[in-house]
Amino acid sequence: MRGCVGQVEELGPLAEVVARSAISAALHDSRFPPVVSDEIASLDIELSVLSPLEPIAAESIVAGRHGLMVVRERRRGVLLPQVAAERGWSGWKLLEETCEKAGLPPDAWRDPQTRILAFTVELFREEASRTIADS
Repeated sequence: MRGCVGQVEELGPLAEVVARSAISAALHDSRFPPVVSDEIASLDIELSVLSPLEPIAAESIVAGRHGLMVVRERRRGVLLPQVAAERGWSGWKLLEETCEKAGLPPDAWRDPQTRILAFTVELFREEASRTIADS
């Protein structure tokens, strides 16, 4: 992974949000060094377009189908549905991990002040073209 930046709120036309997020992911994700021009042709690009956020009961979460946003006061954590699928998590594990991503205890979802919001994604992928010599 070379960057992962998203936008949950609707802040303009999708094309503009995607462009801003791509620039941020490539150059400003503090977890990774900035992408350099020599890397661009070899990057795989993945774009997740989120459905509207909707409240969900903890027992209704389906791992691999739902992404989650957990919100309490000023803390917020978001995990995409593919994270649970890739890691083999249950819906409960996804919920706990989303709480932790928000900087909350794993069982923070039990607090009535914590909001659990779910979404689905439309996933778009573009894999870099590779030749046999690249493998």
